[in-house]
Amino acid sequence: MAQPQAPHPPLTGASLVIGTIAVSLAVFMNVLDTSIANVSIPTISGDLGVSSDQGTWVITSFAVANAISVPLTGWLTERLGQVRLFLASIVLFVISSWMCGLAPTLPFLLLSRVIQGAVAGPMIPLSQTLLLASYPRAKAPLALSMWSMTTLIAPVAGPILGGWISDNISWPWIFYVNIPVGIVAAIATWAIFRTRDSVIKKAPIDTVGLALLVIWVGSLQVMLDKGKDLDWFSSTTIVVLALTALIGFAFFVVWELTADHPVVDLSLFTKRNFTGGTIALSIGYGLYFGNLVLLPLWLQTNIGYTATDAGLVMAPVGLFAVLLSPITGKFLPRTDPRKIATAAFIVFALCFWMRSRYTTGVDTWSLAAPTLVQGIAMAGFFIPLVSITLSGLPGNRIAAASGLSNFVRIMCGGIGTSIFTTAWDHRTSFHHAQLTERASSFDPTFGQSMTQLGALGLDNAQRYSMFDRLVTQQAAQLGVNDLFYISSVIFIVLIALIWITRPERSGGGDSSAAASAAH
Repeated sequence: MAQPQAPHPPLTGASLVIGTIAVSLAVFMNVLDTSIANVSIPTISGDLGVSSDQGTWVITSFAVANAISVPLTGWLTERLGQVRLFLASIVLFVISSWMCGLAPTLPFLLLSRVIQGAVAGPMIPLSQTLLLASYPRAKAPLALSMWSMTTLIAPVAGPILGGWISDNISWPWIFYVNIPVGIVAAIATWAIFRTRDSVIKKAPIDTVGLALLVIWVGSLQVMLDKGKDLDWFSSTTIVVLALTALIGFAFFVVWELTADHPVVDLSLFTKRNFTGGTIALSIGYGLYFGNLVLLPLWLQTNIGYTATDAGLVMAPVGLFAVLLSPITGKFLPRTDPRKIATAAFIVFALCFWMRSRYTTGVDTWSLAAPTLVQGIAMAGFFIPLVSITLSGLPGNRIAAASGLSNFVRIMCGGIGTSIFTTAWDHRTSFHHAQLTERASSFDPTFGQSMTQLGALGLDNAQRYSMFDRLVTQQAAQLGVNDLFYISSVIFIVLIALIWITRPERSGGGDSSAAASAAH
């Protein structure tokens, strides 16, 4: 059995700069690809001669493969080494991106996306591990701030870049853009990190645990992606997927908790900091990501924005996130990370409360102001919560902990998207029914509206048609406002989860749990 490995010394000078850039480029490329294809589905579907419904499998196939591979990071790291695994992920991601761009048919594209999603899984958790081991303990929060900037900006940049490429070049280039970025990241990673790999352990393969993971995660992910299209539990397909996911998950938990060499280390949830930090981070991310999907959708379907314009409305979120993330990283060692995370959640609540007051006549500034405010919250969101989550863990468990935490976060992002889009439909229908109750000749306001429309030269059918369009738009507005308000309330409630944690402080006063964990 391999002897414990002494930690590598921190990087310095140009090596530290190049290493940080290499890891950040890989993460940006990875996260960008989770959203860049979303706005291009109609273009891809038309070019490959399939329906838009079939085309959505381009997103689903990536998401399923990615969700399955992320929690395997710790297990794969023990067998391959963290640097070898990270480098292999980058190289295979570049190759699969090239395959996606060349795809002549939908099946070939889906196969390429499955490969791309699978090899992308370990990249984000390992990026955290490599960065934390590259910086001195006191500067670990700065490392996390560099990492968080890429994960914050990429989801916003993805739809904008994807829409522009599809409109002005051709859809294969949404995948080809990964090739030069990946090549640079791979070369830099090899140059800087090749002598800093972790010890390899040849433990038995947990084939049962791996099979159960594939079954329940795959079923859940497909259910979340296809639930809205198939009208959820009125569909036999969705019911079967839900039962498969539930039963598979139950067997998976029991098996992993009793296996000698589990494929996913669920014992991490016995750690207070890991559990509290992971749940707060994941639910918060689910709210953020669900709203990230909901806001552009509402702007395009009800306010008349184009896909590019809707994406640009979201762009200001990156401004304060980029400016303030390094400041957060600088001050984190001197303060309690729970205080920074609490402040971020309060700002999130303020942002969503501001959005809950939107009207159908919302102006550009009213849309941009909460987005700017949200950027402040994002700067204090990832860094302290990741620090809390990894607090007190030995260095050899960081990759597994990061992989499991990111897995829960990614799954909550998918769940949040499904819940928000479905809930919006339900709340819109609810408000539409309430508003149309007033469409009676006995209601003076309705009668006055009909008279005014008649004065414009509209006949009876035209007046009722226009009234129905106005009611539908207003109902959708009230529905989206409900969800913004609920998001605001949940962020306030989540603060309690932050304070059940007890992040450890080192003797030097460093409150960064991640720092101590990396060493």
